[in-house]
Amino acid sequence: MNFQSRYPLLSSIDTPEALRALPEERLEALAAELRAFLVESVARTGGHLAAGLGTVELTIALHYVFATPEDRLVWDVGHQSYPHKILTGRREAMATMRQAGGLSGFPKRSESPYDTFGVGHSSTSISAALGMALGARRAGSTRKAVAVIGDGAMTAGLAFEALNHAGDLHADLLVVLNDNDMSISPNVGGLQKHLGRILAGKIYSTMREGGKSVLRHVPPVKEFARRAEEHMKGMLVPGTLFEELGFNYIGPIDGHDLPGLVRTLRNLRDLDGPRLLHVITRKGKGYAPAERDPLAYHGVTAFDPQTGQIPKAPAAGPSYTQVFGRWLCDMAERDPALIGITPAMREGSGLVEFSERFAERYFDVGIAEQHAVTLAAGLACEGLKPVVAIYSTFLQRAYDQLIHDVAIQDLPVLFAIDRAGLVGADGATHAGSFDLSYLRCVPNLVVMAPADENECRRMLTTGFLHDGPAAVRYPRGRGPGATIEPGLEPLPLGRGEVRRKGRRVALLAFGSLLAPCLEVGEALDATVANMRFVKPLDAELILRLAEGHDLLVTAEENVVAGGAGSAVGECLAAHGVVIPVLHLGLPDRFVDQAAHERQLAECGLDAAGIRASVEACLERADCQTTPSRLIS
Repeated sequence: MNFQSRYPLLSSIDTPEALRALPEERLEALAAELRAFLVESVARTGGHLAAGLGTVELTIALHYVFATPEDRLVWDVGHQSYPHKILTGRREAMATMRQAGGLSGFPKRSESPYDTFGVGHSSTSISAALGMALGARRAGSTRKAVAVIGDGAMTAGLAFEALNHAGDLHADLLVVLNDNDMSISPNVGGLQKHLGRILAGKIYSTMREGGKSVLRHVPPVKEFARRAEEHMKGMLVPGTLFEELGFNYIGPIDGHDLPGLVRTLRNLRDLDGPRLLHVITRKGKGYAPAERDPLAYHGVTAFDPQTGQIPKAPAAGPSYTQVFGRWLCDMAERDPALIGITPAMREGSGLVEFSERFAERYFDVGIAEQHAVTLAAGLACEGLKPVVAIYSTFLQRAYDQLIHDVAIQDLPVLFAIDRAGLVGADGATHAGSFDLSYLRCVPNLVVMAPADENECRRMLTTGFLHDGPAAVRYPRGRGPGATIEPGLEPLPLGRGEVRRKGRRVALLAFGSLLAPCLEVGEALDATVANMRFVKPLDAELILRLAEGHDLLVTAEENVVAGGAGSAVGECLAAHGVVIPVLHLGLPDRFVDQAAHERQLAECGLDAAGIRASVEACLERADCQTTPSRLIS
């Protein structure tokens, strides 16, 4: 059966204009086709599934009511946006999702005019849509701006900063709160619990209507009843909170009731000022396996759409994330002062077992990276030993807190930084390309990069036992398969090691690039050093290598600008050493999505690329020198 036969309505929708030409009574049939096609597409390519299944009706209603792309539709957390991509001319390209040269897993301005704002991190939609609304006001335009925020993004302070500003400006802005009771892990926090009480709304409705009925004919009590109703509303529903911020609050309504969504959105479209529509959706809606376990189907590999069976990865050694999770539990058993903190990434950062075994010492702060870091600082002030498990790209959001609240006060906080370096299909928004550069310039901070799984475990111990702030940055996925020692032995602080002795060329590897450097060392008979520490740098080892070689080569899975290689150059300059140095690392551009191995090859950071760069450098005249000497 061909595509048109299986999806008669969806096959006719190439743009939202075509969608808006459909009779309204056909929309629910379209939703069924869209949901089925979404499952079929993600089953083939892998990607984010459960969140998109929950936004099928909402996506259709938004594009049906608003004149996109003239009306600006801004998605928060790109996990929700796959149905949007399908309806905006990218249906055929869904087979390329998250592949090299294919569709991004997130909204991306360069990909489509319907992607009005690029999304990688959460909680940005209201700020961006407010900027667009103000731009329309300044241009005298009547176009609308809509922000769709959900999947836990309302737990971030940035969202409330934008709400506060929008209400003050009386901007023509619609915020749709997609309340699915989930981010990736179950949502946390007081606001989320407050929103959750909506689901017990019969109590509120019965009390509200019953009280009004009883008091309707008692004039002296009417004002008291109104005030009592508003007070009760403030306790039971979030409407008062948003109304106090200057928003006209509507809801909650059923986010899977298409006729109701279309009717409500039409009414809201024609209103002025800031409006907030609260919709209740179900993550994984319409696909039974995802409804039963939305966490497992948040981000999936290719799977069998008929059974929902997700193939298990072949047996192999633990990932770096798993190494961290195991270490965290082992160290927690030894030291009762250890506290584990994560900003909404329990599963992704490897804290599931810790959260279950040491629940009283585990804090998931929601999508609030700044708070996570300053919370850790406060705990450290009380003699506790916090460990912040965070992705490299998300730590960027808490850089000010890292400097002011942790480093300046020299507090013993350990940062376990996952997804350092390139991250494959998640692309530039999630790559940890900059952490060595933005960390090594901070005083008091120890910065380490493990070359294998066992070294990662030992570095975590080193950082935890250090009486000050420390960071261990490790890549996504598995390492070279080193044997992991069960103990909790630290490394000598600031000491690297020579892993291979050779001649003429010394390769100084930081972290994940040690393995390809060793391969190149064998091919070229070069010396290879595992530097281990970016800060404090092993200056003694660097000077010794410079004295006995014609060329130093630094290699790191971090941008060259300001990275570990730059630290080596600064060390040589400080000691008056003149020697050719070749810096290899990520280029001065954002690296597009692709398989991790392909990304490394494109950046010249696989063994073949490193060897080619070294050989090209050796052929240049400036490398035809005698071994360097110290300048007196």
